[in-house]
Amino acid sequence: MTDTPTNDTSEAPVGRRTVLIATGASAAALAVAAAAPVAPSPSPAPAADLAGAAPAAAAVCTLTKEMTEGPYYLDGQLVRADVTEGKAGAPLKLALTVVDSACSPLSNALVEIWHCDALGEYSGYVGNNGHSEPDDGTFLRGGVLTNASGVANLTSIYPGWYRGRCVHIHVKVHTGVTLTSDGSFTGGQEIHTGQLFFNETITTAMAKVSPYSTNKVTRTTLSQDSIYDGGGASSGLLTLTALGSTAVSGYTGTLTLGVRTS
Repeated sequence: MTDTPTNDTSEAPVGRRTVLIATGASAAALAVAAAAPVAPSPSPAPAADLAGAAPAAAAVCTLTKEMTEGPYYLDGQLVRADVTEGKAGAPLKLALTVVDSACSPLSNALVEIWHCDALGEYSGYVGNNGHSEPDDGTFLRGGVLTNASGVANLTSIYPGWYRGRCVHIHVKVHTGVTLTSDGSFTGGQEIHTGQLFFNETITTAMAKVSPYSTNKVTRTTLSQDSIYDGGGASSGLLTLTALGSTAVSGYTGTLTLGVRTS
């Protein structure tokens, strides 16, 4: 923990540099073939294919800064693909691909996420956004190891919001971790800290449906946020693909994160 648990509206100084591959909106949905040259696809892959797809490693890597960890991080969270724990909200299927600075997929890297629920409350800090609900300290927190293609598949819900911040998910990437018998992890090296962001038009639609519509805290938009810098995919903006015909059906979110491993 590096901050006090109030509102994570301050941006940390630029630290380790990372690379993010293919800043175009469709890049996050491209497939990578380990033994063949990569050719960009003209359109995102169907939602049904995204869980197993690895976004392409483009020829040019764009350097981007890291973003603040914020005040709500908890050490040693669970290693698990589904972090939902029954929390109400629209489904969110994340397919995050990690590549190194040479644009090669990074396997066995732990991708860890944490975010607030539909009412803007973080596990371990429930009440900070003005709502009373059970708090087990683990909901909407967890991580998973990347597969041989560098892909981390995680299941959650579309996040809500709290005072002073737009809708977002925190993310860390670790290498060399040791999985523990209690389902958590220890050790390793933290090589990236960032945030994932959401299309404002989609968030506006989501805010009109339950349970998000019951969150009466004034919502900070993407353009008003103090952390998001307008850089699109290079700043963590997810490519979102609808899972159905309405907002409550949820979305698949894809992004390729590039990291320096040394």
